[in-house]
Amino acid sequence: MNIIPILYEDNDILVINKQSGLAVQGGEGILHSLDKILSKQIGQKVYLVHRLDKDTAGILVVAKNPKTAAIYTEIFSGKKAVKEYISFCVGFPPKENGVIDSVIEQKGAEKAALTNYQIEAKSAVKIEDESVNLCCMRWRIETGRMHQIRIHATKLGVPIVADDKHGNFKMNKFLRKNLDAKKLMLVASKLTIPVNSAKNIKTFEISLPEHMQQFAEKSELL
Repeated sequence: MNIIPILYEDNDILVINKQSGLAVQGGEGILHSLDKILSKQIGQKVYLVHRLDKDTAGILVVAKNPKTAAIYTEIFSGKKAVKEYISFCVGFPPKENGVIDSVIEQKGAEKAALTNYQIEAKSAVKIEDESVNLCCMRWRIETGRMHQIRIHATKLGVPIVADDKHGNFKMNKFLRKNLDAKKLMLVASKLTIPVNSAKNIKTFEISLPEHMQQFAEKSELL
């Protein structure tokens, strides 16, 4: 596996840039996981404090010891972290910006979920004599439900490109064939958290991963 890029490191935490397709945690049937790869890379055990979907790329925080892991788990669960994402979606949303508060079902129970969104760019790209509406969306989540942005994007009418679980399957196949859209077009692009103390607030931001850069160029979203 490739070396995992480290954006920031101190005695207690690492802020890393996770690639799409890499599971955060090992389990049955998972040969490679971020926690195992990163532990080997830095020569010590790491502790997960929040999650990203396997197919979502982007910024992730891990702790170097159990005490720090408990602190940062509370930071993320207590809404003290500001998490922003960028995605490429099929269609245009009904408004330029807004809030989605549709509940999400998890393990048979309905959970509150709140997502802020803003459209960043639009494109009507010609493919095989067909005009396909695509957009770039920025998301900020107030809760951390599994697949929250992916589910809310579809409810908003702008399913994320290459989302094979919640997206537009027919359009996914079409875009995979014509624009090589094989990976989920979603990245955790910006994260603001306290580091070492509540008053020391740091913001980490990354550029789009390569597969999203290439899609943006082909779809005229850049």
